[in-house]
Amino acid sequence: MYPCYVFCHTTDQCRDISYLQHKYLLIYVAIIRPYVYHNSQNKVKKKMTTYAYLRVSTDQQAESGAGIEAQKESCIAYAQRVGCDIIEFFKDESFSGSLALEKRPGLFDAIASLSKGDVLLVAKRDRLGRDPIGVAMIEAAAERKGAKIVSAAGEGTENNDPSSILMRRMVDAFSEYERLIIGVRTKAALQAKKRQKERVGHIPFGYKLSEDGIHLEKAEKEQDILRQMSELKNQGLSLRKIAEELNKRKAFNRGSSKWNHASVHRIIKIAA
Repeated sequence: MYPCYVFCHTTDQCRDISYLQHKYLLIYVAIIRPYVYHNSQNKVKKKMTTYAYLRVSTDQQAESGAGIEAQKESCIAYAQRVGCDIIEFFKDESFSGSLALEKRPGLFDAIASLSKGDVLLVAKRDRLGRDPIGVAMIEAAAERKGAKIVSAAGEGTENNDPSSILMRRMVDAFSEYERLIIGVRTKAALQAKKRQKERVGHIPFGYKLSEDGIHLEKAEKEQDILRQMSELKNQGLSLRKIAEELNKRKAFNRGSSKWNHASVHRIIKIAA
């Protein structure tokens, strides 16, 4: 309240003015001051809330916990450097980065928890995904809520200037490139295993695992069924008729289950 200086000519005037000052002081204390204080408190910036998101792609990483723990430590170290506390960790274990937001429950819940001024922290941007378009949509979802996504590795997430945006796009592009390279290498490795007659995933019908537990060898009984199936197909029989004939001959599918047109089609397609 500002000081008030009053010059009085008579004692009665001073008494009246003192009364008015006292009256307005009471009004200030009772009404004006609480209102000003309330408004000043509303102007105080909301404290930033920080969440963290962790993701691993494979079952092996999820079971070992190595990938998750490394990401968690990286996020905690960053939070300590900048002086913030992570209030909750969201996880997607055994979820590919190529999946959309709605198919990753951990990330979906993390985005849903964000409000204005909040931060979603990741160890690296590729934890959000390895598809630039998908990552851009995830960032847009956070921005619509007034929040932002920050990488503990930096990667252009510190600011939103043109250079930082360019850096983020380059990081996302290299993540996609790495995903494609991994896919090509994996496919080549599987093809090499097949050429060497090593087991690759499910053991195909007509083969069994050899004693070394690595290579495949022919299963004579199933090979005979494959020959019968091929002969019936060459005779012009439909898939349903082939299934009926094999079941009639008791030349059943693996596990002594009966054939149907779908299972016959699948075996013929693989054997082709």
